[in-house]
Parts: sequence; C-alpha cells; structure tokens
Amino acid sequence: MALAIFDLDNTLINGDSDHSWGEFLLQRKLVDEQQYRRQNDQFYQDYQQAKLDIGAYLQFALQPLTQYSPAELAELHQDFMREHIEPIMLPKAQQLLAEHRARGDYLLIITATNGFITRPIAERLGVDEILATDPELKDGRYTGNYIGTPCFGAGKVSNLNLWLEQHNKSLAGSYFYSDSINDLPLLEQVCHPVAVNPDEPLAAIASERDWPILDLREPA
Repeated sequence: MALAIFDLDNTLINGDSDHSWGEFLLQRKLVDEQQYRRQNDQFYQDYQQAKLDIGAYLQFALQPLTQYSPAELAELHQDFMREHIEPIMLPKAQQLLAEHRARGDYLLIITATNGFITRPIAERLGVDEILATDPELKDGRYTGNYIGTPCFGAGKVSNLNLWLEQHNKSLAGSYFYSDSINDLPLLEQVCHPVAVNPDEPLAAIASERDWPILDLREPA
C-alpha cells in the first residue's frame, strides 16, 4: 500500500476553500464588509506570492469561529458546502482519487486550511485521512488559536513525518499532488511528485525536474 497524498485547494477542488469561506461569511454579513474583504484578499494574494505569514493569517481566519456555537457553525458549513464547494468539485480529481483507491493506495489530504473548513470536504471526497491545521476547542467552543505546527510549507513535512511515525507508515512509493510552490518542501520528499494546474513557479520547477504536470480542470 502506497501513500497517495493530495493538496486540497486548487488541486482536488477548483478554488481555495479558505478564501471561499471568507467570501461566504461576507455574503451572509457575518463579518465587517470592507475590513474583512480587504484582509481576506490580501492574505490570499500573499499566499499566491509565497510570502504568507501563516501565524497572522490563522489569527485572522480562526477569529470568526469564536463567535458561534458548534451547532450554528455546523449549519453554516452545510450551506457553505452546498453553495461554494459543490460547484467547484472536479470530476477529474475524483477520477484520480478513484484510480488510487482501486490500486489499494492510502488516500491522504494534507492542507494548510483549517480542519473546520476542510474535514467535511475530505469526507465528501472519500479520502482515508486528512492532515490540516486544527483549530483549538475549549469547553465546546473555538478559541481562535490553533493546535501544534501549522500544516503549511515545511510544516506539512513535519506534520506528515509525525503522522507516519504514529501510524507506522513510510513514503515508499508515495505520490504527492499539488498546485503550489508553497508545497515544494513536501514535493521534494515523495517518490512521485506531481504538479496539478501549477502556479508559475511550480510549473517552472516541474518542467526543469521532469515532474508530471496534470490538468484536473479539463472535463473528465
């Protein structure tokens, strides 16, 4: 059994779930229109330019979760899935997952986006496990803090290594699919790195190193 590891945003789905959650909050008028939109867009631009301050971003992204009960958040997330995530599901991505599943591979999503947003998406995609940046819960409420090392950049490698040790698994024969130069540290660790609709810096590296480049946005 080999590990088939996948980034989520702009890889298995045709968009960024973190940024889309912010847009959803804006549409529902649950956050300040001007200030939140400006910050949400700026952080997304920083991510695309590989200069994101992940600590500052998580402080921003997790704060709205503190305002609502788990029941209220669960209802909001159901609406978010229906309105924002289902429309950006990629048939070719689901086909790729099915191919690895049929081989008997272990399907693992690893994402910087927090687990509140991404765990239901991973369940919808039918993967075996997800590693995400997990928000902290105390007395049944989100605190606005996160647990452990953010699952971002080199943090994806450290989180994965810890998971491999805990589950007695290895990277022998492993795959990792990603769109982003931010994921280069992990792409360099696996046996089969694959660029999926890559950003320009990752596309250049993939071409230099003869890594496969996939387009999962084409019709299946």
